[in-house]
Amino acid sequence: MKKLLVLVCATAALSLAAGSAFADSIKGRVGVTGKIGFTIPADGDFGPNNNSTDTDNGFIGGAGVIYGVDNTIAVEADITRSTFGSNIGDFDVIDLALGAQYRFALSQPQLVPFVGAGLDFLMTDADGGNDVDNTFGVHAKAGVDYFLTKQLALTAEAKLLVAPDADINGPTGRGNFDPTSLSTTVGVRYFFN
Repeated sequence: MKKLLVLVCATAALSLAAGSAFADSIKGRVGVTGKIGFTIPADGDFGPNNNSTDTDNGFIGGAGVIYGVDNTIAVEADITRSTFGSNIGDFDVIDLALGAQYRFALSQPQLVPFVGAGLDFLMTDADGGNDVDNTFGVHAKAGVDYFLTKQLALTAEAKLLVAPDADINGPTGRGNFDPTSLSTTVGVRYFFN
C-alpha cells in the first residue's frame, strides 16, 4: 500500500511538472471560466430631491469562454450576475461582456499575468416596482492565471466597469442608476485542448 501511494504521488508530481511547462501559451486553445467574488457598485440618485441610492457591496458570479489568438493575445466573452442592496431596494445586474486580453510571458511559465479591456451590455432589474433601463459600458481589468496543469488554471482578477447612468422609474419617483462598479473575482479556467 505504501509503495502504491508513493507511485501515485510521483506520477502526479511528474504530470504536474510536465503539464505546466507549456502553460503560459494558450495559442489556439479554447477554455471555460467560472468565477465568484465581490462588487463595489457606485451610488445613483432617486426621488424628487435626487437623494443618493446608498448602494451596499454585493456578490458577483459568472462564467465565460476564452480563446488564445496567439501567445500573448486572447479574446473572451463573459456573462456575470451581480446582486447588491441599496436604500431603495435590491438590484440585480446581468453583464454580457466581450473583450480581449494581453497576456505577459514570464520566466515562471505557471504564472501568467494579464490586462484586458472590452465592451459590456448591462441589464438591470430592481425590486420595489422600480424599472431600470438597459445600457452599454466599457471595462478594464487586470489579473493573473496560475496553471496547475496544462488544462487547469486558477484565476484572479479585478475589473473596473464604467457606464453611463440608466433611468430608474418607480412608483415612488424617478432617478438615475449608475452601473459603474469595481469587482474582484477568483475562479477556475479549464482548457479543452
